[in-house]
Amino acid sequence: MAEPRPMKKSETLEIRIPYPTKQAFMAQCQAEGRTASDALRSLIDQRLSPPRPLRYGRRLPQFIAGALIAAAVGAAAAPALARVTLATRFETLDLNHDGLLTPVEFGR
Repeated sequence: MAEPRPMKKSETLEIRIPYPTKQAFMAQCQAEGRTASDALRSLIDQRLSPPRPLRYGRRLPQFIAGALIAAAVGAAAAPALARVTLATRFETLDLNHDGLLTPVEFGR
């Protein structure tokens, strides 16, 4: 069977742009190996196409659940990480770091 023919391009569209903009656009099209008409038709087709679905698609609920689990684990671990240990407290009291507490250091 013969494939259907592409729709005939019979309509024109006139736009007004500054000359330097036109020159830059034409140079860009030439560098890409395409005509200005082809580039503008592609732009129009993109603008008329339906919006793209979310990037996460059906995985969005799983992504949100994972983020909530990570936040909960972080919140549960934070107090344990911030807890001052006896060794840490001793190091803050031992001003000269000689491993012994003098009465002055202990009084602080």
